[in-house]
Amino acid sequence: MKAINTFSVHFNLRTEKEKDGKAPVYASIKVNGSKAMLALKQTISTRCWDMRKSMGKATTAEGRELNSYLEEVRQVLGECYREILLKRRVVTADSVKAGYLRTGDDEHTLDEIAKYHNDMSTGVLAAGTMKNYYTTQRYITQFVKENFKRKEFYLSELNYKFIQDFETFLRNHQPIDHQKPLTTNGIMKHLERFKKMVNLACRIEWLYRDPFEKFQLKFDRVEKDFLSSRELEKLESKSPLLPRLGLVRDIFVFACYTGLAFVDVMSLSKDNLIEGQDGKLWVKTFRQKTTIPVNVPILHKAESILIRYDQNRRAIANGTVFPKLSNQKMNSYLKELAELCDIREVLTFHMARHTFSTTVTLVNGVPIETVSKLLGHTSMRSTQVYAKVIEKKVSDDMSKLNAKLIAATI
Repeated sequence: MKAINTFSVHFNLRTEKEKDGKAPVYASIKVNGSKAMLALKQTISTRCWDMRKSMGKATTAEGRELNSYLEEVRQVLGECYREILLKRRVVTADSVKAGYLRTGDDEHTLDEIAKYHNDMSTGVLAAGTMKNYYTTQRYITQFVKENFKRKEFYLSELNYKFIQDFETFLRNHQPIDHQKPLTTNGIMKHLERFKKMVNLACRIEWLYRDPFEKFQLKFDRVEKDFLSSRELEKLESKSPLLPRLGLVRDIFVFACYTGLAFVDVMSLSKDNLIEGQDGKLWVKTFRQKTTIPVNVPILHKAESILIRYDQNRRAIANGTVFPKLSNQKMNSYLKELAELCDIREVLTFHMARHTFSTTVTLVNGVPIETVSKLLGHTSMRSTQVYAKVIEKKVSDDMSKLNAKLIAATI
């Protein structure tokens, strides 16, 4: 049988603390036998207090004014009590009192959980990923400031409407660091990071109700751009090139044949080039984004690029395989390369990873399970998106099937 909670609030005058004819008023909170006293920081003349009714005398102006305040206190305490019940927590007189004073463990702010998450994640997540979390935090702070006209927003105030309104804010927001508004997927990534912070708040019991419970993140499906074998060949064979463009081309092509992301290529050192059990050269490293180990056998074309930079002074000075370049410069120079090679796609460094996944591996019959392992994916679902865009592979497989069917009828 379900236990029934008992809750009551009574007001007392502490006459032992009387001073100049006035005494302080306290609220006595009782829940299931537990009791807590709450100082209301209100005083009343002892002659205006009704001891029998535990309230101010309605026949006096001072008593009527105090009674109005006491009724508000009673209502707020009742709301605190009901909120704890809704959160399915064990309710006590002290927890109701803490809720009223906003000193309970659940009364933390959005800024606090964002800071706690970011402090815990620093050194665990890659610097680029942390930068994204800081950006999300800034958007949340700006949204609260513009929509609620205040700096602090309590976690206990979060609800579905807050998330919905925050999404609308992001859709209408014009960032100052780039010209275009946020895309749907960009908005969903901010909400995804926000959701992770909220989940953390639930796990550490700063929040007892998940406002994201009925909210669905809806990403747009985006086709992965990659170079065809013909475009990759044009890029590889293009010469002569300015030294800076030659360097960018070589690093990009190396990534096309290894599947490494930009940050992983730039941090690659000779310690990551190891002879495998097969006697051949392998790249053995960890993805900075996920810290997942990545072991990739080095194909001939990638190895020839490594040999080319073996004695590069800039690379040796940095302790890396390739000279250092910023991602911004890399992508800027890649656009120049695309124009020189008559490649119509907007060339970005991440296309090298997509090209490895498709043109270099899947198109040439490498099983998708192997490709997933080479990419350092934590889920096969992340790899399957590439398999959906390989028309040539589908065509080749169907041609083989058709040939078998024809042969069977002869």
